[in-house]
Amino acid sequence: MADIKPFRALRPRDDMVERIAALPYDVYTRKEAYEKVRNDAYSFLRIDRPETQFPEDHDMYAQEVYEKAASMLQDMQNTGLLIEDATEAYYIYELVMDGRSQVGIGACVSVEDYERQVVKKHENTRTEKEADRIRHIDLCNAHTGPILLAYRRRERIEDVVREVMLRTPVYDFLAEDEVTHRVWIISEREKIELIRREFAQVEAIYIADGHHRCASAVKVSQMRRATRTVCTGSEESDYFLSVLFPDDQLMIMDYNRVVRSLNGYSAPEFIKALAPVCDVTAIGLEPFRPGRKGEIGMYLQNTWYCLRIKEERYTDDPVEDLDVAILQRDLLGPLLGIFDPKVDKRIDFVGGIRGLEELVRRVNTDAAVAFAMYPTDIHELFAVADAGRLMPPKSTWFEPKLRSGILIHNI
Repeated sequence: MADIKPFRALRPRDDMVERIAALPYDVYTRKEAYEKVRNDAYSFLRIDRPETQFPEDHDMYAQEVYEKAASMLQDMQNTGLLIEDATEAYYIYELVMDGRSQVGIGACVSVEDYERQVVKKHENTRTEKEADRIRHIDLCNAHTGPILLAYRRRERIEDVVREVMLRTPVYDFLAEDEVTHRVWIISEREKIELIRREFAQVEAIYIADGHHRCASAVKVSQMRRATRTVCTGSEESDYFLSVLFPDDQLMIMDYNRVVRSLNGYSAPEFIKALAPVCDVTAIGLEPFRPGRKGEIGMYLQNTWYCLRIKEERYTDDPVEDLDVAILQRDLLGPLLGIFDPKVDKRIDFVGGIRGLEELVRRVNTDAAVAFAMYPTDIHELFAVADAGRLMPPKSTWFEPKLRSGILIHNI
């Protein structure tokens, strides 16, 4: 049911991949992006964040900014830094972080599958963020960063992946964040046909990370379709760039919360107010990392606590029973007055990659309380998407991140 096709990747010259590959554009603030590309003539972040090629007060959404991205991308092709493969292929992409490997397949996914909800989302997107990537894709005439997708594991695909990974990879490098990236090419016709047939049996594909990039790619496809006399659905712009991982490969990290005030409560009063929602156990100075669903760590006035959500708070609803949803519905809203975490300036979200130490640092500097969450499970994400529902903001943090500039899809 899913149309997952091979493609001719535009990709770095073998000896330049480590210098070109860059973390996704949206993990950087504007200031961080400028610092990252300063005196760097090769980082792909220059193309993904082309405002860095202009003065810092320049309008980052000006037409000439996107034109600059397209120009730099073309220059990298003209000088041979980026070379397009001669034949269509699938691409095995392995990431290794802290000794843990995850392996996916680089491919192109049908826009039509997104439109008919074979490709399922679990987050809303913001129009202004979409608009930026729509212009970037349209002017560059390319998808420059892959979307992270998940699907339920299929053994015949895994058999092919294991066989191909016995070969020497075309790329193998350790990035500055200590994540290893390896890529292999699947170009044999019989293997390509097997993989495509197997994906055709997959009933649902799930967006794990990259909702805005995905929505923007779809919008560009729709814009281009509107200008065609005949629409076959087989143009390159009718597909978007992705790396697809089986469900047992992805690691979701905790996505934690820090809140700047206790909304008028003293610390003892706040702990007492938690009683209807959870059982509270003081842990002490040692950071408490939740060990299972239903546990939340809380750091308050130099003490860690374990909060265990009471059974009566569960409703058998795939969204309402998420730990992050219960925290929001039963604690952050009614007790701390944070009813819209997307806009409330009193709450910040801290990705698990920063560790519990970052929560301690924040409470010791500019916050009153921090909550350490147990990571959302990938199958919880599947259940929410299958129900046609959306997860609360900042429910999942995926690591490691796919790098931009390793696989590019010309449209």
